[in-house]
Amino acid sequence: MKPYILCGLTALSLAAASCRSTTMNIRTKPYPIARIDTTVQDNYHGTTVRDPYRWLEDDRSAETAAWVAAENDVTQDYLAQIPFRDRIKERLTQLYDYPKEGTPFRVGEYYFFYKNDGLQNQSVLYYQKGPEGEPTVFLDPNTLSDNGTAALNSVTFSQDDRYAAYSVARSGSDWVEICVMEVETRRQLADTIRWVKFSGASWAKEGFYYSRYDAPAEEESAYSAKNESQKVYFHRLGTSQDQDRLIYEDKAHPLRYFSGFESDDNRWLFIVGSEGTSGTEILYKSTAEPNGGRFRTLFRGFANDYSVIDCVGDTAYVLTNDGAPNFRLAAVDLTAADPAATLRNVIPESDHLLEWARTAGGVIFAGYLKDASSRVYQYSMEGRLVREIELPGIGTAGGFGGEAEDTEVFYGFSSFNMPPTSYRYSIADGTSTLYHRTQVSFDVSAFTVEQLFYPSKDGTRVPMFLVYKKGLVRDGSNPVYLYAYGGFNISRTPGFSASNILLLEQGGIYALANIRGGGEYGEAWHRAGMLDKKQNVFDDFIAAAEYLIAEKYTSPERLAIAGGSNGGLLVGACLTQRPDLYCATFPMVGVLDMLRYHRFTIGWGWVVEYGSADNAADFPYLYKYSPLHNIKPGTCYPATMILTADHDDRVVPAHSFKFGATLQAAQTAAGCDRPILLRVESEAGHGAGKPISKSIQEQADIWSFFLWNAGIRELK
Repeated sequence: MKPYILCGLTALSLAAASCRSTTMNIRTKPYPIARIDTTVQDNYHGTTVRDPYRWLEDDRSAETAAWVAAENDVTQDYLAQIPFRDRIKERLTQLYDYPKEGTPFRVGEYYFFYKNDGLQNQSVLYYQKGPEGEPTVFLDPNTLSDNGTAALNSVTFSQDDRYAAYSVARSGSDWVEICVMEVETRRQLADTIRWVKFSGASWAKEGFYYSRYDAPAEEESAYSAKNESQKVYFHRLGTSQDQDRLIYEDKAHPLRYFSGFESDDNRWLFIVGSEGTSGTEILYKSTAEPNGGRFRTLFRGFANDYSVIDCVGDTAYVLTNDGAPNFRLAAVDLTAADPAATLRNVIPESDHLLEWARTAGGVIFAGYLKDASSRVYQYSMEGRLVREIELPGIGTAGGFGGEAEDTEVFYGFSSFNMPPTSYRYSIADGTSTLYHRTQVSFDVSAFTVEQLFYPSKDGTRVPMFLVYKKGLVRDGSNPVYLYAYGGFNISRTPGFSASNILLLEQGGIYALANIRGGGEYGEAWHRAGMLDKKQNVFDDFIAAAEYLIAEKYTSPERLAIAGGSNGGLLVGACLTQRPDLYCATFPMVGVLDMLRYHRFTIGWGWVVEYGSADNAADFPYLYKYSPLHNIKPGTCYPATMILTADHDDRVVPAHSFKFGATLQAAQTAAGCDRPILLRVESEAGHGAGKPISKSIQEQADIWSFFLWNAGIRELK
């Protein structure tokens, strides 16, 4: 879900390079006819809403399959006519082809890390004895499928470090299968756990906890049917799944998520429940209670977020935004009659977002965001500040995990112009030592990062990162790829992308706007862009585009917008609200039908973020901005490529199908020749685990489409 390329800096004259004119010699095949069913309509609280393409929601029908195949044929025919598409793919292949190595972590006497030699479809998990040992392949997911579509989802290790439980996702689906292997011998055990979603293995003595759903009924689609009644089980090592013990279920609330885990000393068992993507409830009990005992409520849901990061004896350390929109680290006494009443600050709330907290070596590491850039501090277990950890610059830091007996930890750092780099950190004296630096074949020092702040429609000050080649001239001719997310309390921070280099090499700009709805400035920033305030998110993104144009970084003829998932909703809304601002748009795996999203897979979990059309109070604002329902016949929309995938069971492809059919019909009615393409990837899902080969081809198509519709006819 990232960016690319440019206009104005080629042999083509600026006068000719306008994506407001025709598509210049590219022939778009006729769009396939999408049957219009005039009988399908719903009454939402007195408002009748037609849904003529609802038949496209059936991902198992032959009619849908034929329509999708025809759409892909139109898309591939169009892209094949772009003369520099193959050259872009070739350059992207070169840019991706460098060794990528993750930050190591210790498990007993072994150190584990992920590595990709360059163009391997999936990164390989290696291990070695000691930090300087000889690396050996521990688990290679590339051997689990013929085409690289099987990906490692998570790997966890038993408390005695003897076993690894790893989950495998296939073709990009959220469904995973958990398998177990012995660390020392790499011997595969017979233990196999199926129908797991949004869960890994959380180890305890003799086995692990996991969460699963019931297997879908035969007549239902595993990739679109609504998922309900998640349950927590315990699997004893060496037994079959049908012998697993049910630990927790809530029959009264089928639309909740649940997960279970024990404290490291196995004295306490916790159940974490949530009704969506924010707000949690935590239950707990002592594992020493007769017959297992009953769960008690530690923190009642779901107004706040609570996350237990560690237990030391009877004290639980909890990261929470309860009474602290920027989060704080607190502690509770689990033996008290009312533990929640004993909640006390360990690290109080500050002016900046406390994004995460971890313990290792008898200390606490706290990761903050300051204007969407990482800051990390070391504290004592009592909350006394020891030191700030000096980082290389503006960027994103992660890692710092470990065990109580560790004397050092590892962390990673990256930025837009700094490939991922790993460091060893001495807990005692705070010394950071370079452990691994990623070597790339291009000069990252040629590019610069700028952070600026711009006013939104209501005057809110919003940060934005710009990345471009040094010496850039602000004359309005630079192609800009503007990206954002804006939701679910998720922060978008600086990170390295080899594919972005293509745009920068051509003189273009990659822009990342940290709009409301995200978590960059804590829960207040999040809440300012959710539910009935969602329009603030779109206003922030539109204001970013207007600012870039006003300040002559670019022009409407050179500006593309993109986003994935919730970011796909963002692009869909901004595309329908301000089609005049962009030459190309890329709604990727987007939530585009805001009236029916909650009826598929786990869409119900987003109601806490968006609201529901079933609620009379929510329907008006959802209907007002829902991208599908705000396409206006007679309007000429920018060139658009809608991207989805056949195994996306997070945001089902029906969103993109219905949006694409409706947008094509409106564009045709307007007599507008700007292409509306639907690109449906096969054997892929929402994005995670996508093979590098598919990523390169997808990016080549995105950059080719952007450049061509921005008027570029020759590459540098």
